Amino acid sequence: MRVEAASSAHSLLTDELASDVRAGLCGAGPKSLPSRYLYDDLGSALFEAIGHLPEYGLTRADERILRAHARDVVRAMRGACTVAELGSGSGRKTRWLLESMGTARPVAYYPIDISSAALERCELELGRLPAVQVEPIEADYLSGLSQVASRRRKDERLLLLFLGSTIGNFEPGAAAEFIREVRRRLRPGDGFLLGTDLVKPAATLVAAYDDALGITAAFNLNILRRINRELDADFNLDVFQHEARWNAPKRRVEMHLVAAVAHTVRIRAIDTAVTFRAGESIWTESSYKYEAEDPTRAFRGASFSVAGQWRDREWPFAESLLIASA
Repeated sequence: MRVEAASSAHSLLTDELASDVRAGLCGAGPKSLPSRYLYDDLGSALFEAIGHLPEYGLTRADERILRAHARDVVRAMRGACTVAELGSGSGRKTRWLLESMGTARPVAYYPIDISSAALERCELELGRLPAVQVEPIEADYLSGLSQVASRRRKDERLLLLFLGSTIGNFEPGAAAEFIREVRRRLRPGDGFLLGTDLVKPAATLVAAYDDALGITAAFNLNILRRINRELDADFNLDVFQHEARWNAPKRRVEMHLVAAVAHTVRIRAIDTAVTFRAGESIWTESSYKYEAEDPTRAFRGASFSVAGQWRDREWPFAESLLIASA
C-alpha cells in the first residue's frame, strides 16, 4: 500500500512539474521555476550538505535553538501531543524535541517530505529513539498534513514543525495563504513551531547562498538535471552559472541560473523548445529574511496566538511557537 501511494504521489508530482515548467519557462516575463523542485532525492542530500558549510549558519542556529529550548517548547504545549514536520529531511534537528517529549510518554512523529530517500534516513535515525514511533509520509506539505489530521485521535493535540525558515521560500502573499491553509487543518490548542531567518549584512547572506565549495551551485543546477531526467529535456548544465543576489528592498536572497551563451533547449515531454539569450536567467528560489517581530505580527491575524519565541544571537534566527486559537 505504501509503495502504491508513493508511486501515485510521484506521478502527480511529475505532472505538476510539467505544468510548472511550461508556465515558468514558456510564458511571458522572466523565466522562473518553483523552488520545491530543487528537492528531489539528490537535491535533498545536497541541501543536507549545505547545512554543514561554514558560510551557511542557518541550520546550526536552528539546531542550537532546539537543543537549548526543547523543554521550553514542550512545556508551552502543556502535555502530550503528536508531532508532525513539514519538509522533514533527515529530521536531525527534530531529535531534541522528540527526546524531550519521549522522557514522559511515547510520542508519534510524522515526518512529511517529497523525498523518499530523506524519509528513509529520517526513519533510520529517529526510529532508534526510545518511546518515539516514526510514521513517514511521502507527500507535499498540505496533503501530508491532511493525512496526519485524519490519523490522529480526537483527543490528541498536534505540534506541527516548519523549521529552517522554509516559509521564506514563499512569496509574502503565498506565505499568508499557506499559513491560513495550515490553520484550517489544525484544531484549537494545536501548536505550530515556525522558523524564520532574520535580516543580516548583505555580504553574509550572499555568501550563505554562494559557498566557496560550490555545493549550493550544484544544488541549484540539479533542478535542470531533474527536468532532463523527468521531462526528457536536454539542458546542458555546463552553460548555466549559479548566481545569488541580495534584493534589499524586498529583503530576500534570490537564486538564479544564468545562461552563459544564447541557445535553445528541447523539453520533449511537453513538446516544446525554450530559447535563452546570453545572460538570461532562470529564477529558482527566493529566500525572504525577516525582522524578529514579523512572525508574531503577521500570524496573529490567522487565528494563532504567540506562546513564545526563541532567538539565536550568533546567526540571527528565530523559532516562534504559535498556538491555534478557537
